[in-house]
Amino acid sequence: MPALAEKHRVIALDQIGFGRSDKPLLGYRAGTFVDFLGGFVNELKIDRASLVGNSLGGWIAADFALTHPERVDRLVLCNAAGYAAVSKTMDPRALSALRLVSREDIRYLGPLTFHDKRFYEDVDLAFKQHVSAGDNYTVNQLLDSMIRGEDVLDNRLAAIKQPTLILWGREDRLIPLNFAERFHKEITGSQLRVIDSCGHMPQVECPKEFVTAVLEFLNDTK
Repeated sequence: MPALAEKHRVIALDQIGFGRSDKPLLGYRAGTFVDFLGGFVNELKIDRASLVGNSLGGWIAADFALTHPERVDRLVLCNAAGYAAVSKTMDPRALSALRLVSREDIRYLGPLTFHDKRFYEDVDLAFKQHVSAGDNYTVNQLLDSMIRGEDVLDNRLAAIKQPTLILWGREDRLIPLNFAERFHKEITGSQLRVIDSCGHMPQVECPKEFVTAVLEFLNDTK
């Protein structure tokens, strides 16, 4: 954030059900988060913004751009979810592990999420952080919604007209590179940029490369 904030106003949102935000017992689905993002920008009186989203955040950003196109300047989709095939083609054990109910789930997801094992060696710390977050109900509701195929982006993305950067860690084993290529194909005029030796969360694992790519895209006046 500090590197991006040198030239841009940057706001990070803890979505409803996550982080330090309230966690009401809702039937969470992607559409829930799109609604709350709309309420969030209304509350801050932000008429238009560029959206940067990773994984679920990318799905929400793309859906928000489709639902409220007049409010989005640019779009960065980083290792984004949103296609029905993500849950349908994922290894069932990986899909189950996303619920993060045990240390074994953390162990299983680590090498699928990160290329560099340093980011998943401390299983106890990762599990403690997850338990402390208190978002397991939200995660379970969302995964159930994904499995049902609710709010997916399939056959909708051609309507996105904003400049869009598809940014992907090449070694992502949760949402593989073929999904990046699909986003790139279906969003007319989009740019595709791949970060080598990087997994599902480039902003965590490869922050310099992530920031460079995002700033170049946001500052591109072509």
